[in-house]
Amino acid sequence: MNRIQEMIEHLHAGNLEDAMKIYAELKRTGTDDEKYEAAEALYSLGFQEKSIELYEDLIELYPEETELVMLKAEAHAELDQIEESMVLLEEINESSEFYSRAMLLSADLYQMQGLHEVSERKLLQAYEAEKNEEIIQFALAEFYIQQGRFLEAIRFYKMLSSEEIAGVLICKRLGECYSAGGSFEDALPYYEESLEHERDAETLFQYGFTASQAGHHSTASEVFEELIEVDAEYHSAYQLLAKSYEHEEQIDKALEAAEKGLKSDPFNKELFLTAGKLALKSGNEQKAEEYLRQAVAIDPDYLEAALVLNKILLRQEKPDDCLDVISTVRESGEDDPQFLWDAARAFEMREDFSQAFEEYKKAYVVYNDHSDFLEDYGKFLVEEGRQKEALEIYLKLTQKDPTNEVWQMNVEHLRHD
Repeated sequence: MNRIQEMIEHLHAGNLEDAMKIYAELKRTGTDDEKYEAAEALYSLGFQEKSIELYEDLIELYPEETELVMLKAEAHAELDQIEESMVLLEEINESSEFYSRAMLLSADLYQMQGLHEVSERKLLQAYEAEKNEEIIQFALAEFYIQQGRFLEAIRFYKMLSSEEIAGVLICKRLGECYSAGGSFEDALPYYEESLEHERDAETLFQYGFTASQAGHHSTASEVFEELIEVDAEYHSAYQLLAKSYEHEEQIDKALEAAEKGLKSDPFNKELFLTAGKLALKSGNEQKAEEYLRQAVAIDPDYLEAALVLNKILLRQEKPDDCLDVISTVRESGEDDPQFLWDAARAFEMREDFSQAFEEYKKAYVVYNDHSDFLEDYGKFLVEEGRQKEALEIYLKLTQKDPTNEVWQMNVEHLRHD
């Protein structure tokens, strides 16, 4: 067993003191080849500081060997010693066979610092030096997809002849690019190809989502069903499955999917909202109310759920419950103009007409061009004996729709009163 193998075995066994004794001996008396081999071994085992010391010894002896400079730069980069690494990389010029490798590492280091334009420039310099090198084409494609520049990413991914690089399926990346760029139909074949390699949860989700966006809701529902079988804890799949069934007008299946999701993820406010809306579509107002109350209980700021819930409560003539919902949401710091209209109707149901009038007046500022609101407000004003204000409202309504006979009749009555 040579000294390097002995040092490696000590490191694997955790005998650091014995390993460092051999390292010190190698550094002092080892041949150049032994130092090079030892430096590589130490780098791969995570002892980059020691590998740097050996590379420094070798660079003193062979200052023209840019490979040693490159290896030392990589070791500094592993230690997050970015400045030290960059200084070394600047020494490697276009005449070196390691130039492209140096540009790739430079690009990584600049990107880590958020200097994306410089990073791109370094990648393009590497590409100009070796246009047919797949690892450079891949690096550029990965850079562009991270920057959201999907057309440029597609261009470089399509240059690659390899199916997979660095554990990344190229067809899957192409699917991601087309989907993220809104070309959902173009993305589908690439996801289908990806699934031939592995039907994993992530790819199934991306394929299902893309199929849904492309309007292939039947395909999407099949894919999401499979995904849930693969991973029942993939919570976002239930929402999309419910939406896919809803698009197919299969409301019962959609509600079943949402309810199944809630068993797996009982604090998902979006899923409670979806379940509430689907229950409403299926004609079950009681179940809809329960789900929507749960959504608001989870998040009192959840305006959309509160607004849908209030529609049900007002239709069921539960004004106190409606006002409670408005109060809860407002106390959480949220508000919506619709609450003014809802509150006006709720106070009217409670026969608190003075308060209803105050809410209607505030709502009128927002909804003065909204026919449904104006009709509610006009009826209220007539019942309250406020003919002058009511006439003003109905005149506005008849201007919006002169063919509405009911509104015209109300104008005539109010003018004669």
